[in-house]
Amino acid sequence: MASIVQQSREELGTLASSVATEPPARRRRIRPKEAGKSFLFTFIVVVVLAAFLSPLVRSVFVSLKPAEQVGQLDAPAYPAVHATFDYQGKTYDVYDVSIDGAMKPLALVVKGRESSKFVDPANAAAGLITWPGSWRSLSRSWSFSPEWSNYATVWDQIDFPRLLFNTVAIALIGMIGTVLSCTLVAYGFARFRFPGRGLLFTILIATIFLPYAVTIIPTYTVFLKLGWVGTWLPLLVPTFFANAYDVFLLRQYLLTIPREMDEAAAIDGAGPFRTLISVIVPQAWPAIIAVSIFHIVYAWNDFFAPLIYLSTKPDLQTLALGLAHFNTLHYRNQAFIQAGTLLTMIIPIVIFLVFQRFFTRGIVISGVEK
Repeated sequence: MASIVQQSREELGTLASSVATEPPARRRRIRPKEAGKSFLFTFIVVVVLAAFLSPLVRSVFVSLKPAEQVGQLDAPAYPAVHATFDYQGKTYDVYDVSIDGAMKPLALVVKGRESSKFVDPANAAAGLITWPGSWRSLSRSWSFSPEWSNYATVWDQIDFPRLLFNTVAIALIGMIGTVLSCTLVAYGFARFRFPGRGLLFTILIATIFLPYAVTIIPTYTVFLKLGWVGTWLPLLVPTFFANAYDVFLLRQYLLTIPREMDEAAAIDGAGPFRTLISVIVPQAWPAIIAVSIFHIVYAWNDFFAPLIYLSTKPDLQTLALGLAHFNTLHYRNQAFIQAGTLLTMIIPIVIFLVFQRFFTRGIVISGVEK
C-alpha cells in the first residue's frame, strides 16, 4: 500500500513539473482582415453617432451666441464676437489680413479703396502697416465668447420655475395614474381566465389605431360640461383609466413570469391582490419603469392637450406652452429659443440616463411571450 501511495506521489510530481515547464499558450493573433473589419465597423458607428448628435451640438452653440452674432451671415458656427483692438484711445475692428502668404489678425485703422492701414495688436509699437487692396474684401476676425447669460435671461423671462413645477406635477401625477391603472388591467389579462377575455383584449388593442383627432371634440365637450376646462383634471383623470399601449407592454412582461410563483403564493394563503403586490410587482419593475419613462416623456412634450384646456390659465400652463409663447416674442433671437429648448430637455435626459438599464430590459423582455 505504501508503495502505491509513493508511486502516485511521484506521478503527481512529474505531472506538476511538466505543467510548470510547459510554455504558456500563445495568444490568438488578430488577422489583418479581422482588424480591418473591426476598424471599419467602429468608424461607421462613430460617424453615425456624430451625425446623430450634431443637431444637439449645434443647438448648444446657438444657445450661447451673443446677440450681435445672431443674424450675421459671416459669423462662425460657434459663439463668438467681433475682435476689436484699442489703439491711441480709439477702438478698431480686427480683420484677417493675408501678409506674406500668412493670415494675421490686424486692426483696421485707416480705410481705403486701393490701400488700407492696419496695426498689429500683437506688436502695436511697430506702427501702421500699409496693405494694398480694398478692406471690404476682408472678413472680420471673430473671438470665441460664449454668452452664458442667455440661460439666465430665459429662466427669468419665461418664469421657468413656475412652468417647471406645473410640468413636473402633471407628469408625476399622470405617471402614478398610468402605472396603477395599467398594471391592474395588465394583471387581469395576464393571470385571470374569464369569458370574452380574448375579445376584450382585442378591442382594447384596436383603440391604438383610433386617431386622436377623432376624440378631441367629444372629450372636450364632456370636460366642458363637467366644468373641468381651465384645470388640470382633463390631463390627469384619463391617466387613471389605463391606455392600450402600456397595458399591452405590461401584459407581455407579466406573461414571462412563471405561474408557479402565483400558485406558491396561493398555497401560503395570499389572494390575487396580495400576489400582485408581493410577487408580480417586484419582478415587473423593468416594465413598470419603462412605462413610467414613456409617460413622463409624453407628458413633458405634450403641447396640444395643455393648449386646449389651459390656454386661458397662464399660471397652470406647462413648459411646452410657455416656451411656444416665449418663442413668438423672441423669434428673431435664435439663441434664446435654443436656450429655452435645452433647459426643457435636461430633466428627461437625466431620467433616461439614470434608468436606462431598466428601461432597455423592460422593452426587450416585454416583446417575448411565454
